[in-house]
Amino acid sequence: MNALKNHPFAVEAFFESSLVLTFAVPKEQLQHLIPACLELDTFQDKWAFVAIAMVQTKGLRPKGFPKVMGNDFFLIGYRVFVRYTNTAGKRLRGLYILKSETDKWKMKMMGNIFTHYNYTTTDIQQEHTGNNTLIRSAHSNFSIHVQEKEGEVVLPEHSPFTDWKEARRFAGPLPFTFTYNADTKEVLIIEGVRENWTPAPVKVIDYSIAFLNTLQIKNYVLANAFIIKDIPYYWKKGKKELWKQ
Repeated sequence: MNALKNHPFAVEAFFESSLVLTFAVPKEQLQHLIPACLELDTFQDKWAFVAIAMVQTKGLRPKGFPKVMGNDFFLIGYRVFVRYTNTAGKRLRGLYILKSETDKWKMKMMGNIFTHYNYTTTDIQQEHTGNNTLIRSAHSNFSIHVQEKEGEVVLPEHSPFTDWKEARRFAGPLPFTFTYNADTKEVLIIEGVRENWTPAPVKVIDYSIAFLNTLQIKNYVLANAFIIKDIPYYWKKGKKELWKQ
């Protein structure tokens, strides 16, 4: 069963929408959350980043399977921006998963068989009114209210970035996701492939995310918020390599 969790086949889906809020955290506060094989992906050698991605997927299925065999899920991922140096000496930029949630029991079951992401189920309510989107969950105790705007969107008030071009580097998606098995000292690398990924900045009207409090981090600030829509996406089969300290 453990072998099955290593992403044994490619998976594809269509992202109807992906809303990502990224928070800047003093780097020393996130170091303990990632395994030793990874390093934090930082900005100005001061800030590290936690991102919360809320994705409405359509037709999620093993790659190459007919669309009719796909399933629609809402996925939430809490991730840290990281880097990893592989055995070939190449530095890869990606994400380390802290927590994953979904609105369907089926996704929880299948996700926990074929990944290490430790899915749990939660309730999801979405409200779309004009350019406003409200996503909330009573069980997970979060509420996020954003507004899509035409023209210039001002960066969050305390963002460490000076402009959206700078902020875009920490908007995702990053090419890789990493998992580490401390017993075998193996790193699992999952590469994501997407088309036409053009994030649009959104204005965050309000947010409350209980999970951030469980990390016991202080002085974190909202760094950016982006949304993308209508994106074909797939994840390649996982690759393992031995971490050489």
